[in-house]
Formats: sequence, structure tokens, C-alpha cells
Amino acid sequence: MMRIAAALSMLIYATAALAQPAAPPPPVTPPTYTKPPDIVPPPPPITESGGDPELEPQITIIRKETEVHEEVRVNGELRYIKVTPRWGLPYYLVPTGPGQAFQRMDSLGSGVRAPMWLLFSW
Repeated sequence: MMRIAAALSMLIYATAALAQPAAPPPPVTPPTYTKPPDIVPPPPPITESGGDPELEPQITIIRKETEVHEEVRVNGELRYIKVTPRWGLPYYLVPTGPGQAFQRMDSLGSGVRAPMWLLFSW
């Protein structure tokens, strides 16, 4: 009986503490409005990046009857040739060495592919 009375008195004190009025919130200051300028200045002009034009790729397009070749050179060195046939998917010819032997690739990706296993089928 003593325990119930003690628990009941603690409950009464806790509810009395919660029933106290909270402190009023601080006064809210209204936001200030500043009028935007009538004339907006134009953005600064785009300047040259100062990049080396020698490092920019030079692309030569050669059109033939059945396909289009795009030769990409950087600093005068042939990097790859993109061959776009009239029918079919484009492919790339990449030089493999100084002898200018070419290796055919379907894309210029790294060759790493995520595994794609069939887990479920209905």
C-alpha cells in the first residue's frame, strides 16, 4: 500500500511539473525587404581558358561509300579511328604499337563489365 501511495504521489508531482506554463517565445522580428536593383549587371565575359591548342584533339572525317572514318589525333599522334558503317554498329580501330597495327574494339571502355547472371525467369 505504501508503494502505491509513493507512486501516486510521484505521478501527481510529475503532472504538476508538466502543467506549469511554458515561457513565452521570444518576439519574432519581421524579415526586412530590400528592393533589387533596377538594372542587373551582365555576367563577366567568357575568357579563353589558356589551354594548349597542341593538346586539343584534331578530328579528320573521311566519308566513303559504305562507311565513315573519323581519325582522332592528339599532338599529331593517331589515337584511334572510329568507323561508322552505313549498316550496323560503329566500332573503333586502336593502334597497338609503333608499327600501326590496329586492334578492333566495339567500344573505348575499360573492358571491365559487371556480371549479369539470370537469377529468376518466369
